[in-house]
Amino acid sequence: MESIFHEKQEGSLCAQHCLNNLLQGEYFSPVELSSIAHQLDEEERMRMAEGGVTSEDYRTFLQQPSGNMDDSGFFSIQVISNALKVWGLELILFNSPEYQRLRIDPINERSFICNYKEHWFTVRKLGKQWFNLNSLLTGPELISDTYLALFLAQLQQEGYSIFVVKGDLPDCEADQLLQMIRVQQMHRPKLIGEELAQLKEQRVHKTDLERVLEANDGSGMLDEDEEDLQRALALSRQEIDMEDEEADLRRAIQLSMQGSSRNISQDIPQTSGTNLTSEELRKRREAYFEKVRLQKYIQQQKQQQQKQQQQQQQGDLSEQSSHPCERPTTSSGALGSDLGDAMGEEDMLQAAVTMSLETVRNDLKTEGKK
Repeated sequence: MESIFHEKQEGSLCAQHCLNNLLQGEYFSPVELSSIAHQLDEEERMRMAEGGVTSEDYRTFLQQPSGNMDDSGFFSIQVISNALKVWGLELILFNSPEYQRLRIDPINERSFICNYKEHWFTVRKLGKQWFNLNSLLTGPELISDTYLALFLAQLQQEGYSIFVVKGDLPDCEADQLLQMIRVQQMHRPKLIGEELAQLKEQRVHKTDLERVLEANDGSGMLDEDEEDLQRALALSRQEIDMEDEEADLRRAIQLSMQGSSRNISQDIPQTSGTNLTSEELRKRREAYFEKVRLQKYIQQQKQQQQKQQQQQQQGDLSEQSSHPCERPTTSSGALGSDLGDAMGEEDMLQAAVTMSLETVRNDLKTEGKK
């Protein structure tokens, strides 16, 4: 596709682009086409003068602008036709009765020139493939053989005048190259207006983005990222707090269900796990029963000592009654012994409980190491 010569639209010089795309080179310029237009104007003036230079038609003709060119760069079909005569080429109207009687398949032709209002463009065969060389496109457009007839019919329906170019076109590099290879086109070329509009939109978008970045100096985007991060951290903290609250609730329910076991083991250090095993519960029950047995044993010993004291006191009273002259006295040693006995009982109870609890602690520590 790079070897194909394709002039893009400049001003209203579509006739120049049409001829150069047809001939595949910069063969015509606006100056040369203007010269051809002036020659045609002079020939028309001379024909009008044959009727008399004083006639009303001649004076009206002189007052009218040229019909072969204008200041915008437009050139008539007569200018194009005369320019092609230099190369031995002529134009025939595609839908004329004379040409239609020939019944020639469009794919057997070499090129077409199409005109609608003031726009001209070329459709040419290069090698073995057809191309739309419209100067309003960003590049050549590939046309398949099956689509060519439909393409021309669509142009006619839209109001285009189509001319068949007859004669031998000059040799060109693209025609020689495409005789050997065939090209494929993945994307159709866009109209220049569409491409310019797209580029303008991209520039406007880029300018707006740069303006925003300059105004915020990049801090706006960073602030948004930081806000998103803070929001994510807050959500994660809420999830963790909910999990902790659920764990605490489960722990409270388990402790409330254990009931008396917790009261029994309040002096025993808790294990690392919240859920107690059956072995731990069994040991705690044993510690409780051992404590109860010790309390009963100490209570029995205390009751026996109280009985012995009562018997001793009764014996002392009987002795005092037999010796009335002797006053009953209680020595400080006896009081001390009684207090010593009472304190001894409390110490024994505390020592027994402490030994029992120590035994349970050691068992639990041993079980935890396992």
